[in-house]
Amino acid sequence: MAVGTHGDSPRSAARGEPARAEPGPGLEGLAKVAGRIRGAVESVIEGKPAAVRLALTVLLAEGHLLIEDVPGVGKTMLAKALARSVDCSVRRVQFTPDLLPSDITGVSAYNQELREFEFKPGPVFANIVVGDEINRASPKTQSALLECMEERQVTVDGTTYALEPPFMVISTQNPVEMEGTYPLPEAQRDRFTARISMGYPDPSAELAMLDVHGRSSPLDRLVPVAHATDVRELIEVVRGVEVSADVRQYVIDLISATRSHPELRLGASPRATLQLVKAARAYAALDERDYVIPDDVQDLAVPVLAHRLLTTTEAQVDGRRSEHVVADLVRRVPVPAPGR
Repeated sequence: MAVGTHGDSPRSAARGEPARAEPGPGLEGLAKVAGRIRGAVESVIEGKPAAVRLALTVLLAEGHLLIEDVPGVGKTMLAKALARSVDCSVRRVQFTPDLLPSDITGVSAYNQELREFEFKPGPVFANIVVGDEINRASPKTQSALLECMEERQVTVDGTTYALEPPFMVISTQNPVEMEGTYPLPEAQRDRFTARISMGYPDPSAELAMLDVHGRSSPLDRLVPVAHATDVRELIEVVRGVEVSADVRQYVIDLISATRSHPELRLGASPRATLQLVKAARAYAALDERDYVIPDDVQDLAVPVLAHRLLTTTEAQVDGRRSEHVVADLVRRVPVPAPGR
């Protein structure tokens, strides 16, 4: 399902949603800062506004992003562009089969001068962590990200170290069918707020890319347009976006439908419910709305839910993917009636 801006869409008006009110200073400020970040990223990523918007949504929803696609379509470029657009600490990790968990979290080393063990922080101690080709590392190494992605902390040798907000993991991965890859375990996939695929650019965007990228990398010219403090303030604004009882019930109905669907052997978790609501808040805030509408949930359902679900063997034989099942559920699950 396409992810795009809709504002006061005809669907919303038909449902009798409240008219769009004048945004407060918080939403106005969010729109300005988010617009600068989006513009900076789109100066590097040609013809992918939906992917850029979703990446920004995940950042403001305090989540993590998984970018999955074939090599060479700009997965790492998107991750780097978003990271460089914000003036904060950024670390990149190239996942390989010989990477160890301590290479990510850090290690306690003995300091001979002090005669005690000293903790050497790993690359996970950054505001934005870019994990390139995460599924080329072993499952043991992949699991090193489980605690930090969920609890924003790292435990090494019995000592817990907090991670400074904002904290976001942006990971890229090649399709599982490719040689030398390890499927991400369910617990790992469930910690990613959303999964997107870049896809091939259309011919006009690819032609423009030859001009922009042909001489030098636009990443070299990209300068930060926001600060980590700005992102923290925007996250506070997003937390204040209202989610009505009807919309919350709609989310529950959608999630519950995945748990009883005959084509799914694993439905969405309670974590998926929370992250769908948080992402919908950020999505609404980007439209300068202080309330969530069902359209927000529908636009985000596939990228937020599909990677968490497992289809049955029969569905796989029929060529049915989890994305198809979620899209069907979005069409089938009743939307809250106006004024209910």
